Amino acid sequence: MPEISRFFGIVIKMFWDDHNPPHFHAYYGEEEALIDITTLSVFTGRLSPRALGLVMEWTSLHQQELLNDWHKANEQQPLEKIDPLR
Repeated sequence: MPEISRFFGIVIKMFWDDHNPPHFHAYYGEEEALIDITTLSVFTGRLSPRALGLVMEWTSLHQQELLNDWHKANEQQPLEKIDPLR
């Protein structure tokens, strides 16, 4: 599962053979959440409110890049790194 970004202790990863809806995995310590790229919502798992706020801010800034990586993943192509939240 390639890491596509990392910021403030949060790691963002995406699987090549993952299921719909288009999403990514966000990890913060022992916590994990699956975030729907289209709706900007958590559909599995949880993150602390602070970490979730940072992930949602980052997602809204990079939504198109995330969708591009999702399409690449479905075609088994290398994923692009996405700039971290600063």
